[in-house]
Amino acid sequence: MQSITGKVTFLEKSGTGPPNSTGAYELDLDALDNWSLAWKQMSVRTDIFCSASVILPDVAGRQLNVGGWSGESTEGVRLYTPDGSPRVQGPNDWQEDVDILKLQDGRWYPSVMTMANGSILVVGGEEGSNGAAVPSLEVLPFTGTPPLYMDWLERTDPNNLYPYLFVLPSGGIFVSYWNEARILDEKTFETIRILPNIPGAINDPYGGRTYPLEGTAVLLPQRAPYTENLGVLMCGGSTEGVSNALDNCHGVAGFGLATDPNLNALLYDPRKPAGKRITVMANTTIPRLYHSEAITLLDGRVLISGSDPQDGVHDQEYRVEVFNPPYLHKNLPRPTFTLANIDWAYDETISFTLGSAATNGRIEVSLLGSVASTHGNSMGARTLFPEVQCSGRSCTVVSPPDAHVCPPGWYQFFVLDGGIPAVGVYVRIGGDPARLGEWPEGPFTRPGMEFPGNN
Repeated sequence: MQSITGKVTFLEKSGTGPPNSTGAYELDLDALDNWSLAWKQMSVRTDIFCSASVILPDVAGRQLNVGGWSGESTEGVRLYTPDGSPRVQGPNDWQEDVDILKLQDGRWYPSVMTMANGSILVVGGEEGSNGAAVPSLEVLPFTGTPPLYMDWLERTDPNNLYPYLFVLPSGGIFVSYWNEARILDEKTFETIRILPNIPGAINDPYGGRTYPLEGTAVLLPQRAPYTENLGVLMCGGSTEGVSNALDNCHGVAGFGLATDPNLNALLYDPRKPAGKRITVMANTTIPRLYHSEAITLLDGRVLISGSDPQDGVHDQEYRVEVFNPPYLHKNLPRPTFTLANIDWAYDETISFTLGSAATNGRIEVSLLGSVASTHGNSMGARTLFPEVQCSGRSCTVVSPPDAHVCPPGWYQFFVLDGGIPAVGVYVRIGGDPARLGEWPEGPFTRPGMEFPGNN
């Protein structure tokens, strides 16, 4: 995941990676000419293998990681406060004390999500190390309510790990698991509506998308005035048993199944007609299989890392690479801008200034939710195109209207000139309604509620 400082956090299973692995690192992309400066080595106390993460909406943009491999690590609740600056490493490290702060139910392969009210929802998982199902959900910070049992999580075990979670613009929570999906009430978590089953393969309707069947899901962009239905794209996955990649959207992560790895990047454009939305782009020479991830960087590139297929054919992959999307190959000038206000309320008009008037075409603005990515599950991902107007170099953007269209949190803010993006910055939208900045008690950093820019 990328910190609001612009640096990138890597979490791995401590002790099983490179020699002397501590399980946590931070990469400074501005210091790639100096290896020791570029990589900050941090540590976690318990094993975060196959845990879940999200970036909190507090003023510090703290990173939250929960769950883990076995024993007390499955109960782990870990926090990191990003610090430092380009080419300067800060002293902060991950904080954890399972005797003071922990999950109520230990979980391996759970999902987490920031809800519209700013609290953190934790869903599903197993007891650890291929143990029994944990068919429940719970909320952080702890409200006094014990974990809530969900029969649909128990019934579909073990094909429902890392379920896909999204806040809906109309209210409620979309959750998808195995080949099913439903909408939950955001206060009671009771089922409001059961959705049709998700198509599997042509010859096997019971294929699934969530781990261990290994697909992925992403929200399609929302555009002002946000009146269109929200689209959820699910791709990849496999059948049970023989584990064939689904033939309506090919691809499976390849745990022990790493034949014919796909080396090409694909572009999906929802604005094109159905059947013509995917374009094949450039290829890599590095197979990216199980335990590989990708995130969008502030400079518009895509960082790709990892691969651990456990197949005896492909090695565990430690190389990191970046993909340069087509908009960086058009030889057109990238816009620049200045933005003073990075702490936005809902439905607020914010001013920013272009470095020069538009030269490539129409000015647009995009907002990408801050992402923590694992196992094809990009927790926090969301794309919005808000209303923007410009007169010469002076522009205004209208922030999203509410916490259902745009859950509270940190978003990458990009200005685009004819589709060419400027280098982005992080903005916070919707504040910290659950007052996470004052949580938790004990020996943890609490950034409080006051945004530094408002002092």
